[in-house]
Amino acid sequence: MPTFQATATALGLLLIVGALLSGLAQRSFLSLTALFVLAGFAVGPGGFGWIDFRARSGFVEDLAFVALIVILFRDGLEVEGEMLQREWHLPVRKLVLAMPITAGIVAVGAHALIGFSWTQSFLIGALLSPTDPVLTSSIVTNSRVPRLVRHSLNLESGLNDGLALPAVLALLAALSAGSGQFVWWRFVIQDIGLGFAYGLACGWIASLLMPRAGRRPLEHSIPSHQKSLFALGVAFATYGLTVLSPKGNGFIAVFVAAIVLGVRRPDLRLHFERRADEIVEIVKLGIFLVFGSLLTLNALTREGLEALAFVALVFLLARPLAVLVALLGTRTDRATRLFMGWFGPKGVATVTFALLVLDQNIAAGERIFDLVALVVFCSIIVHGASDTPGARWIARHAERAADRERARMTPDAQGTDRAADAGGAQGIPGPKGEVERAGEVERG
Repeated sequence: MPTFQATATALGLLLIVGALLSGLAQRSFLSLTALFVLAGFAVGPGGFGWIDFRARSGFVEDLAFVALIVILFRDGLEVEGEMLQREWHLPVRKLVLAMPITAGIVAVGAHALIGFSWTQSFLIGALLSPTDPVLTSSIVTNSRVPRLVRHSLNLESGLNDGLALPAVLALLAALSAGSGQFVWWRFVIQDIGLGFAYGLACGWIASLLMPRAGRRPLEHSIPSHQKSLFALGVAFATYGLTVLSPKGNGFIAVFVAAIVLGVRRPDLRLHFERRADEIVEIVKLGIFLVFGSLLTLNALTREGLEALAFVALVFLLARPLAVLVALLGTRTDRATRLFMGWFGPKGVATVTFALLVLDQNIAAGERIFDLVALVVFCSIIVHGASDTPGARWIARHAERAADRERARMTPDAQGTDRAADAGGAQGIPGPKGEVERAGEVERG
């Protein structure tokens, strides 16, 4: 069967099965995303060979870009204005500190364990430093997860994809022929600066184009689903305008435009959230089905046991250690830091960036792609299996912390605190010290 027909058949059947088993999947350790990746692997060249996409094909890259645009726009709309103003310090710390620390640790591991050159190793670090907004969506949309944690992971996953792209392209240029003509600082300034500028402009203009309720007669004639399509059109138009000359980073522009539109027009944000969930879900599952079909056992096992050690380093050391260091001195307890350190999954953005490696004539390009694909494959399985129990765990932790805080603030507890203070002055230990030693309480 031709590739498109086979893909349409497989996607349709999997959507039917996924819908029927959605309730069971929510209670199981394996997410629907992981099931679609495994199904793609089974029907691809690594399995029965029913679907045979080429990683260098334009269709695969375009599909990944569409997924990023839709998901980044959805995540940007969910960034609430007051939280962006009051609780910006955690995601900024992770973007400015944790992200480069993660890339550095990953680069050292790629050089020491696999034997890549330093430039190739730092390229791998840049590829694996962003987190995936797709695989954290079940965390950031779970109302039981503390709001501060959801906001921090959401904003981080939305911005770090675009921020990683300039480093990826700069390192690719350094590895490619004729890279001496590449001025990295000019590219970074233009890429990021114009990305923000386009995003601000497009979001602001879009917020003015759609009539507000009660202000113009035209507004009453526009149905809800058309307003949702308007917002989706803003996402793709913003990306398309940004990548025109002089071009900036389209993904940054899409995310920034979504934030501006969501803050200025919360009515459009609500219409999009109500109507676009199905579109986002189909795009997400489609990209993971195609990604799974690109994997083969030979490619995943190319580097042997050293690759498995590298995967363990990425998951258990690089991201957790970087987040712990970045959040030192903040009003978050150790459990919250470990939770945010663990949920740094690799997914669509990393795969998209890795596809750029295959398009360049660089040494070890296929080896780099295969190693990155192995990390993404393991991340989809491991993080996809741990998101639901992880959300329950952090929710219980937050509830216990809130109970301790309420108990400490009751009149009896306040009297006990005063007694503990008096006893402490006489060298007598009191219960207040025990409460304080129980750990920090997240106040976000």
